[in-house]
Amino acid sequence: MMKKAKHIPLYVIAILILLFTGLPFFIMLNTSFKDQGEFSSAPWALPQNFSLDNYTALFETNFFQYFGNSLFVSVISVVLVIIFSAMASYPLSRMKFKLNRPLLLLFMVGMMIPIHTTLIPIFLLTQNLGLYDTLWGLIGPYIAFALPISVVIYTQFMSDLPKELEESAKIDGCGHFQLFWRILFPLLVPATSTVAIYNFIHIWNEFIFALVLTNSDEAATLPIGLREFYGEFSVNIPGLMAALSMASIPLLLVYFVAQEKIIKGLAAGSVKG
Repeated sequence: MMKKAKHIPLYVIAILILLFTGLPFFIMLNTSFKDQGEFSSAPWALPQNFSLDNYTALFETNFFQYFGNSLFVSVISVVLVIIFSAMASYPLSRMKFKLNRPLLLLFMVGMMIPIHTTLIPIFLLTQNLGLYDTLWGLIGPYIAFALPISVVIYTQFMSDLPKELEESAKIDGCGHFQLFWRILFPLLVPATSTVAIYNFIHIWNEFIFALVLTNSDEAATLPIGLREFYGEFSVNIPGLMAALSMASIPLLLVYFVAQEKIIKGLAAGSVKG
């Protein structure tokens, strides 16, 4: 009984944190079921007339086109980041050469660069390559800025794998390609989950590059498309809340399914002193 009593403060703190973090989402969801008039008169009250009009109205906008664009860019970027960062981490963690440590430090320096300082050169480069106002023009910068932290996470995970696996595979005649894809990569599920989840969330919510590198509805992603709910003199807040509720579904699924892997992966991917 005493042991259970000791955990009561922890449960109280956990409930308070849940209320603190869950309240904004509840307000967003609650507002999405109101019309503009009811929101203006009673913004904090529960909806008197429960309505799905704000959600059905999304079909009359380009919301699902923006949703599809974001999904396409996020998935393609994350898949390529996983492939490139995992392959780059293999020589950094399993091979010994003079530039091993400097290259890893170079990736770590890349994590410190403010990405917004690169907007102008990336904009010019995208234009020169003919990729301006295309989804592929977004994928390149997203991959580039996701690589540093992904390489660090993979490198730390791969360094912790036992050397005996590599030695046994080489005795059996495995080359570097087979060793990496058949032996090491399947063991990196926690690292792969962490890299995928972390970068998917970041890319899904990214705004500034999507704003600068696109100019049409056909190439706009979800953060850009949400501006459709802003009028010249007013904002359709219930409609915007409905769109945000729909847009948050992939992120909530990611957190609920694999939140433990995010924490474990980031902890294991940190640099040891």
